[in-house]
Amino acid sequence: MKQKKDTELNNLVIRPPIVVVLGHVDHGKTTLIDKIRQTNIVAQESGGITQHIGAYQVEHNNKLITFIDTPGHEAFSQMRSRGAKVADIAILVVAADEGVKPQTKEVIDYIKKEKIPVIVALNKIDKPQANPEKVIGELANEGLIAEERGGDIPVVKISAKTGQGIDELLEMILLVAEMEELKADYQKPASGVVIESYLDSKRGPTATFLILEGTLKKGDIVLSGEAYGRARILEDFKGQPIETATPSTPVIVVGLNKVPVVGEVFNVENSEKEAENKALEFLKQKEEKKRQEEARSLDEEEKKPALNIIIKADVQGSLEAIEEVLANINQDKVKINIIKKEVGDVSDSDVKLADSTNSLIISFRTNITPLASSLAERLGIKIKKYEVIYELVEGIKKGLSQLLGPELEIKTIGQLKVLAIFRKEKSRMIVGGKVISGKAENKTKVNVIRNNEVVGKGKVIQLQHNKQDVLEVEKGREAGVLFEGEPIIEEGDILEFYKEEMRRIEL
Repeated sequence: MKQKKDTELNNLVIRPPIVVVLGHVDHGKTTLIDKIRQTNIVAQESGGITQHIGAYQVEHNNKLITFIDTPGHEAFSQMRSRGAKVADIAILVVAADEGVKPQTKEVIDYIKKEKIPVIVALNKIDKPQANPEKVIGELANEGLIAEERGGDIPVVKISAKTGQGIDELLEMILLVAEMEELKADYQKPASGVVIESYLDSKRGPTATFLILEGTLKKGDIVLSGEAYGRARILEDFKGQPIETATPSTPVIVVGLNKVPVVGEVFNVENSEKEAENKALEFLKQKEEKKRQEEARSLDEEEKKPALNIIIKADVQGSLEAIEEVLANINQDKVKINIIKKEVGDVSDSDVKLADSTNSLIISFRTNITPLASSLAERLGIKIKKYEVIYELVEGIKKGLSQLLGPELEIKTIGQLKVLAIFRKEKSRMIVGGKVISGKAENKTKVNVIRNNEVVGKGKVIQLQHNKQDVLEVEKGREAGVLFEGEPIIEEGDILEFYKEEMRRIEL
């Protein structure tokens, strides 16, 4: 076994780094990617860059770097996280004139979660309003401390517009890659991930594979989920025919029986029959999982309160946009049932349907006919008019919150460490102690904590400081507590003071 492992280690060869470019939507990711493409792609004139690729390679100092294209903000949690999972290095683009934005923080969380080495590209450095020191400080607050401030995060000042600092950024990528010692076995059958896929009207199912291990050869049998087939055509990212593709290389593959799923892994199989059997087994497991999830979901959905709505909008595009944003509303505790969605004015038939289905009518940039208006008033049907989608969403959220009603919230006020027991009665105790966090407050509920476990509950009947009745005692001061509850308090216990409040649930 050891000999086999040694042989595998001996097969490891340095491979190009795989880089993902992330950052706030307006901070210049696309401009940076375009600039790198224009200046560093070799022989760009021979074919250009094929569309629907999802990745491309550039050359700098005779070394290759693979870049993964990532989609915009709306698909962040799906496509972009998949891109980050296969990446060796993340480039975090932050505008020097705007600094850290909410989406920047979102990206930083992803980078930390995936533990990817990160290089900060401080973009728009040529702008008069650029304030790099301020931005570097904001990044430090998020846990990314620049090398120039004693941290380990490289920061490269660039202008994607003018090209300033692009060479330095590429050099930094190669330096980080060298430190990471990125290697792969080129001799194994290929495996990797699908980073793009679509149905070509002339060539059929077409996918971009990113090779992570091994070498893919023209004619290999490939399998990805339920898609499989012989790789009849291999092309590089510029659409040029190739015979093989090695680790870190994006390769366009034609020849599968169906379009594979983006983010799914792929492997080379021994035969087409073996690939077919595995694809059928994958499909079988997928359908069984879907069946179980649907059964569980149906059971959960039946228990949820529901808001029935009828949507009338000005154009089809509005309907689609409304459906999309409603799908993103948290429906863990309540659900939205769209009874009807249609382009056109709100009519009396809509009101009658709302009456029979107990629905709310949403009118988006449409009129309400006089007959519908009078009928709605007579039947007590609510019609909500909106001109802006985000206001519509807030209105729906409010309606869902009203369905849920209030929720009990426990608010911890402070803790006191018990230093002495003064009196113990049938259902009461007088104890003394020191407030160690927050504050002690009279007439509140109490958890009795021992060895980090709640061993009893009660309430404060009276609170004293220096033998005087008080409403509260701050941290660091001593207090006497008349406790009502099961008399089990011992020296060394922690009394945790808390309040219970009814709070309306916000979605």
